[in-house]
Amino acid sequence: MKAPLSWILDHVDVPAGTTTEHITDRLTLTGLKLEAVESPGREITGPLVIGRVLTKEPEPQKNGKTINWCTVDVGDANGTGEPQGIVCGAHNFEPGDLVVTVLPGGVLPGGFEIGARKTYGHLSAGMICSARELGLGDDHDGIIVLPPDAGEPGQDARPVLGLDEETIELEINPDRAYALSIRGIAREVLVSVEGASGFRDPAVRDTPAANGDGHPVVVEDADGCPVFVARKVTGFDPAAPTPDFMVRRITAAGMRPISLAVDVTNYVMLETGRPIHGYDADKLSGAIVVRRAREGETLTTLDGSKRTLDPADLVVTDDSGIIGLGGVMGGETTEISDSTTSILVEAAHWDAVSMYRTGRRHKITSEAGKRNERGVDPTICEAAADRVVELLVEHGGGRAEQGVTVVGTPPAMPVVAVAGDLAARVSGMPITEERSVECLRAVGCVVEGNGTLSVTPPPWRPDLTDAQDFSEEVVRLVGYDQVPSVLPTPPSGRGLTRAQQLRRRVGRTLAGEGFVEVVSFPFVGEPDLDALGLPADDPRRDLLKLSNPLNAEAAYMTTTLLPGVLRAASKNVGHGNADVAIFETGTVTLPRHAGPAAILPVDRRPTEAEFAALDAALPEQPLHLAVVAVGDAVAGGWWGEARPVSWADAVEAVRSVAAALGLEVTASAAEVAPWHPGRCAELSVDGEVVGHAGEVHPTVCHAFGLPKRTVAAEVDLDLLIARAVHLRQAPTFSSYPLAKEDVALVVDDSVPAAAVEAALREGAGPLLESIRLFDVYTGDQVGEGKKSLAYALRFRAPDRTLKEGETAAARDAAVALAAERTGAVQRA
Repeated sequence: MKAPLSWILDHVDVPAGTTTEHITDRLTLTGLKLEAVESPGREITGPLVIGRVLTKEPEPQKNGKTINWCTVDVGDANGTGEPQGIVCGAHNFEPGDLVVTVLPGGVLPGGFEIGARKTYGHLSAGMICSARELGLGDDHDGIIVLPPDAGEPGQDARPVLGLDEETIELEINPDRAYALSIRGIAREVLVSVEGASGFRDPAVRDTPAANGDGHPVVVEDADGCPVFVARKVTGFDPAAPTPDFMVRRITAAGMRPISLAVDVTNYVMLETGRPIHGYDADKLSGAIVVRRAREGETLTTLDGSKRTLDPADLVVTDDSGIIGLGGVMGGETTEISDSTTSILVEAAHWDAVSMYRTGRRHKITSEAGKRNERGVDPTICEAAADRVVELLVEHGGGRAEQGVTVVGTPPAMPVVAVAGDLAARVSGMPITEERSVECLRAVGCVVEGNGTLSVTPPPWRPDLTDAQDFSEEVVRLVGYDQVPSVLPTPPSGRGLTRAQQLRRRVGRTLAGEGFVEVVSFPFVGEPDLDALGLPADDPRRDLLKLSNPLNAEAAYMTTTLLPGVLRAASKNVGHGNADVAIFETGTVTLPRHAGPAAILPVDRRPTEAEFAALDAALPEQPLHLAVVAVGDAVAGGWWGEARPVSWADAVEAVRSVAAALGLEVTASAAEVAPWHPGRCAELSVDGEVVGHAGEVHPTVCHAFGLPKRTVAAEVDLDLLIARAVHLRQAPTFSSYPLAKEDVALVVDDSVPAAAVEAALREGAGPLLESIRLFDVYTGDQVGEGKKSLAYALRFRAPDRTLKEGETAAARDAAVALAAERTGAVQRA
């Protein structure tokens, strides 16, 4: 929210000498974080003065353009008292007009230096300025013509133009919608700045009572629109200009001036926080009706988009059909135009949740919608409408009609029980009950009782619904900077937990293997799972939906880390990194569908039963590990050719992690999305499946913008850590010689190499030191549907040299068991 400081100070008084820095510091300490302090005149240096045009001589040029050779009285600003000769290409002024003149030596926004230079046959000593040249707006069609009483020639033009105005930009949290207005910020200044007083609420005014002469309005959905106020102005001059003060303030607040009728509604919205909508009353037909949309209805909104409406959308209609999306955007058919002379002013209160959903559904973002969906004061609709009518009459020459329509009443605010000492107990500060009551009343609450307080929040604070919300209000006014810093005393000698140590071991292991750690958001949408190619019955499609997602297209907690790491890899590839190896460790969310979790108390330690109930309601969140590799595993060069990554690299990455945890992973063939069938391995530890690895399916690679042959793996790291050997014994080494035996076994194509290896390992007995698959052959020599697997068996005894017959017997026993279990036949 951008707010001109002078506008804020129109509604609250601060002690003399209070600086902008002090005001913004206090606002930041109480919750409205300062983003920036802007001043439109900060980039303008040198003489910028009021000038009076003495002469204006049009001079046609050969290029068809007509320029004006002018003499301008700038008083003594030029040091001589003589008029300045200035060439000007604009035509919207006459002799006698007051204009804004920058003299030689001045610098305009963008570093544009002004000097005396010869142009169009004249020595032009300065420039007559437009609004865009001064950074005051987009208008470049003509120069700024000041009112006749703006000042004397030679006087500094900055105060007249508001160029000495300071605008503060504040970061407003979604629950503090009242601060999206000058009214709300002024109230915050009142309670934040020491000595501030005299709050003048722009929404407190005498308004005419409702009568039966106003425009007829029927509200069919009172829950969606509790209050609807309509006022009418006739005889409005559509050519009336927006007054300069309004243009400056609207522009400083970050909005674009359009026309007087539109600018007035925006001005009152910025001032009070209440969005207003204006209709061309002559385009209305019959009574206004507020209802929910019907299936198949459409509306062309003010932005020119034709929208198909949802039955949950609140709409405003008349006899001609739908004329607006209530609280979000008006319709094209009743839009105020440059010929509008009769305006119907609408000030309505809309259900915030409905507004939010409608805005997201139709992808409409507007200043009005931003306020409506966060919650606006429902009690000021009449005052806001009256303020708009007042400004339209004052500056547009209109006439306020006597008819006033008010439908509905503002919803009542809830009464909340709050312990008088809650703020003290939560913050650790010595806050008395009397101080708590004082703070709550300062922010507009009605407080009654002692000990246990009955607190009614003000109507502009729909975010105050829980006792803890009120304790937060007290603490922020007392001062977050006063909260004592008390660090718990840690017990000595504990350090990292076992799980923390092992997680760090995993990270160091993967870093040593050449992988780089990434961190991604744990949110996904259905399209992400579609991109992974997950079937409809895949358990990873059972998602936990967020009630208030950061992004409507990623509204669920993820059940797999793969979308995040695949997107990260794609982004790196898109930035020209052809060889990428990344990993991520993070939790995934697996719903239990056990119902909502209870809110635990904060003034005491929860009981074991409360902890157990909370744990039962929470989803499972196991820690997973995911790796992705793209491009070359080994770079090429003078030493040899490059080796591209393969599915085996993904498996080996998991094997390395398992080895670091003292575990051994067994790989077997599997078909699981998003991996390529035939190039996917199921990874197990002691017979329990811990994850999968392999080559990513080409369609998945295409969906994520990755090259083919991308490989990935995902495993349940919690399972690995639970089985890990935390303190491993150092290996023992035998000094006796190694006995080598190689065997080649022919098996069916469908037999996993891991199954053959497991049988060989078991059959070889305790003398086997290692086993390694070093060759796989398919071809004519083994027959169709067969493959040959060659294993290197290494035998060694810890205390003696093995005899030839011992190693041969162990080898034969291994081959025999492999034949029995897998049908293997030793290759000749």
